[in-house]
Amino acid sequence: MLVCESCGREYPGDASGRWRCDCGHALDFAERPLPDADTPPGRGDTPPLDRDRGLWAFESFLPVDRRVTLGEGWTPLVDGGEWDCQFKLESLFPTGSFKDRGATATVSRAVALGVDRVVEDSSGNAGLAVATYAARADLDAEIYVPADAKPGKLRAIERTGADLVRVEGTRQDVTDACVAAVESSAEGGDSAGYYASHAWDPAFFAGTSTVALEIAAQRDWDVPDAVVTPLGHGTLFLGAYRGFVALREAGWTDEVPRLLGAQATGAAPIADALRAETGDESPPTNALADGIQIREPARGDQIRAAIRETGGDAVAVGPDATEREHDRLARAGLHVEPTCATATAALDIYRERGVVDSEDDVVVALTGTGLKG
Repeated sequence: MLVCESCGREYPGDASGRWRCDCGHALDFAERPLPDADTPPGRGDTPPLDRDRGLWAFESFLPVDRRVTLGEGWTPLVDGGEWDCQFKLESLFPTGSFKDRGATATVSRAVALGVDRVVEDSSGNAGLAVATYAARADLDAEIYVPADAKPGKLRAIERTGADLVRVEGTRQDVTDACVAAVESSAEGGDSAGYYASHAWDPAFFAGTSTVALEIAAQRDWDVPDAVVTPLGHGTLFLGAYRGFVALREAGWTDEVPRLLGAQATGAAPIADALRAETGDESPPTNALADGIQIREPARGDQIRAAIRETGGDAVAVGPDATEREHDRLARAGLHVEPTCATATAALDIYRERGVVDSEDDVVVALTGTGLKG
């Protein structure tokens, strides 16, 4: 069963064409499963996790069954050195970004629903993840992308055999074109395919919730004081929130960390709303952080709720700070894409503002590789 948290409408969970509520809000699974054991794995009589299953070792938390996998999950959690934090290396996935967490769950759901084609819109990483897992599942895929997206990402998507649709204009124009295709085909009685959206599909967020489960497990079931992630549609941010809440509800941990977001100047609706006052001049658009160029996040109300309920925050990071941090990360041996650098730049801002102090235990997610070009 799918439910709308805004108006309360419910829809059958096997309705493959239903991707949002009639009121326009995103849908979620009506029930989010929890494990039977109230003691975390490896403690007491509870057996340890089978890490050979990848993130599906946490299937007792997941509302979908594993049907397609590439062994994704258990990315390293390493010391952050001069940043005085821990880095969760989400760039070390089969397609080079954390979006594989959502793709394995979403495409597994698509297979269970019996669809033969998936459709997605993306600046690159989500599109590559969905196209790759669709290829693994022998499904057709159609990916809508900005015409000026990074050539390396577009070539990688094409090599999966997916149909690539280049759209001129803004990132929102890409989403609008994809949604128009999905909706027009549905109105005509045809099927453009299952909308495997990283912004709308609840299975995607179930998949990304496993980042929190892994962080807790890698820290012997001790959660950090704060987690910092890039923030566009909130795919990892909101997934992490849901994962940490599920751990607390299961009785495996006691706390939920503060969730701290890093947005890009010029596309920072959450950060801007938290700080209503603005200067006379608009900050320069941070085009370097192309992965979070989202001005209208599909789940904006849920992102704001996660910030409010965890005592979190969101800040906007400009292009100069992004470029500086991107270079700094590379010199430390961390080859990530510029979007990731907004997270470490944001950490500096949070420390300057006293949101994070010197005693806080912080995990920063480095979300995508810089090696795809």
